[in-house]
Amino acid sequence: MQLRVRSLETVLSEKGYVDSAALDAIVEAYETRIGPHIGAQVVARAWNDPEFKKDLIEDATKAVNSMGNVSPVGSHLIAIENTDETHHMVVCTLCSCYPWEVLGLPPAWYKSAPYRSRAVIEPRKVLSEFDVTLPDETKIRVWDSTAETRFMVVPMRPEGTEGWSEEQLAALVTRNSMVGTGLALNPEDVA
Repeated sequence: MQLRVRSLETVLSEKGYVDSAALDAIVEAYETRIGPHIGAQVVARAWNDPEFKKDLIEDATKAVNSMGNVSPVGSHLIAIENTDETHHMVVCTLCSCYPWEVLGLPPAWYKSAPYRSRAVIEPRKVLSEFDVTLPDETKIRVWDSTAETRFMVVPMRPEGTEGWSEEQLAALVTRNSMVGTGLALNPEDVA
């Protein structure tokens, strides 16, 4: 995939359609300033601050933008919280709508036709392929992103993290856990 992308970039650059430096700057911005660490900071704050969590669930766009991030989030971000009873998973069945400003660049699998169709038809099986096994009694709810509405999952806070700082907590949050195809890391996974 990287070879194909690099080849396409080379052809477009040689023909004068794109500026390689501009592309590099965009990718660098999403990897270092906008990427999934923004979402991880949002989740960590929600885990540590009940008032922020309430605001996030009520109006995710407003709550996330209140953090002063590099790229403001569009007007229709919805945060959904995982619980013991319900696990949320996000897909875009039509294309690949994704909250870039919070989660960074979407992974290739998120845009793939198999994920987009199977996540809706057999979400538990798809989750198992991401090494996520949930109790049979846990309901799985699949949310379909659109051009107008994007979703962000607030994963459950791992046990044993009481008293942790937002920075420590953010290290437990992965992009996949904010899409619902993963869980937050356990404390011993980052120690």
